[in-house]
Amino acid sequence: MSMRADVEAVVVMTAGLDRIRRDTGIPDLFPAEVSTAAEVAVRTPIGSEHRDRTDRRFVTLDPAGSMDLDQAFAIESAGDDIVLHYAIADVGWFVRPGDPLDVEGHNRGTTVYLPDRRSTLYPTVLSEGAASLLPDVDRPSVVFTVRVAADGTPRLDGVERAIVRSRAKLAYDTVTDADLPDGFAELHRRIVAAEQRRGATRFEFPEQQVVRDNDHHYVVRFRPRLASEEQNAALSLATNLAVADTLLAAHTGVFRVMADVDEHRLGRLRNAAHAFGLDWPRELGLAEFVGSLPHDDPRTSAFLLAIRRASGGAGYEIYREGRRPWHAAVAATYAHATAPLRRLQDRYVIEAALAVAGGQPVPEDIASGFEALPRAMVRGEQRANRAERLALDLAEAVVLAGREGHTFLAVVIDEGEWGVEFQIAEPAVIGRVHAHRIDPGDEIRVRVTSVDVVAGEVVYERVA
Repeated sequence: MSMRADVEAVVVMTAGLDRIRRDTGIPDLFPAEVSTAAEVAVRTPIGSEHRDRTDRRFVTLDPAGSMDLDQAFAIESAGDDIVLHYAIADVGWFVRPGDPLDVEGHNRGTTVYLPDRRSTLYPTVLSEGAASLLPDVDRPSVVFTVRVAADGTPRLDGVERAIVRSRAKLAYDTVTDADLPDGFAELHRRIVAAEQRRGATRFEFPEQQVVRDNDHHYVVRFRPRLASEEQNAALSLATNLAVADTLLAAHTGVFRVMADVDEHRLGRLRNAAHAFGLDWPRELGLAEFVGSLPHDDPRTSAFLLAIRRASGGAGYEIYREGRRPWHAAVAATYAHATAPLRRLQDRYVIEAALAVAGGQPVPEDIASGFEALPRAMVRGEQRANRAERLALDLAEAVVLAGREGHTFLAVVIDEGEWGVEFQIAEPAVIGRVHAHRIDPGDEIRVRVTSVDVVAGEVVYERVA
């Protein structure tokens, strides 16, 4: 692509992303009263109820460029148990139910990540400043102490407000084993083993991503999940499971829920596996089967996408007497408590866990706020998902502009009355085409027939 074409592509992407924000209602700037409230909040001194835990060697592990650091961790052994001290940004110290920051948080629900910039849940003076667990500064946090048994069962041992100081800001793509505390890899192994015993189907799906490269050009790619990222996710999983059990026992809380894949859909998945040319022995459950699949096979990617469609979407549910909230992918009762800088409801769950662990009733303003959270979160997630999908469509059109008539090798990943959906490896594009007598997992050749960068649409045809 020429320099002029590069500049034009950036201009088109910038204008398109601005249009997507307007069309989907993604807020860009904060109202003046919210910005003012954030400026006041960040000057709130750390309270005497925060215990000094700066002697613990906490570290963070995130994408290299992240500044909204929700979590820091320290790990130690206690006999056969691994004890995780998981410090979570104490957003509740700065934001109170009903104040302007909270009201705006209900409007947004979640931070939205688009290729050019983020639309944050809270003003960045808070989310990337005073509340973020940045290195080498004292920060207010809520520390969850989670004891993980040899069989991978997590138990919440305590919750406290504390002052912590992160010693290092580690990045997924550069971290080494020497940077991490003893027990980090073993904790991950235990959590995975426990998931396998429960029959959990928590799989990481292929992620299509729009990024800017070192020359500030937009590119579309499929992002590999790094081992360090998967291991780090076990810390949040263990904590969220332990918090969920604690809140469930106290008959309170907001939980993350997802329905099981029913027998009918499971039968369709077996048919899909057969269509992909994957051998699924009858004696293997879904989790065991997926665990046996090669990660670098495009048929595996296609099958994982089929599972996601069969499972349906996840949502949120408040505690109801006589009903146990259930998350099928985790195969357990589950709550979100570890990303309060990016998800509204986590702050409420954290405050509830603090009260329950301390033997106190959940504060009325927190308990009464539970009812509105599922709607606010679903609304925010749906808006974010739509904006991110439109941004991908736009990026694909920009990348393929000028390549009309070009032919690509593709792998079929889904089929329906509308035709088939396919995946191109380079550039990392997913498209649809009318085609017959082909199955998911088959390789086909497709030609780009037209590109509309304004509408973010690419039209393909199958090449015989």
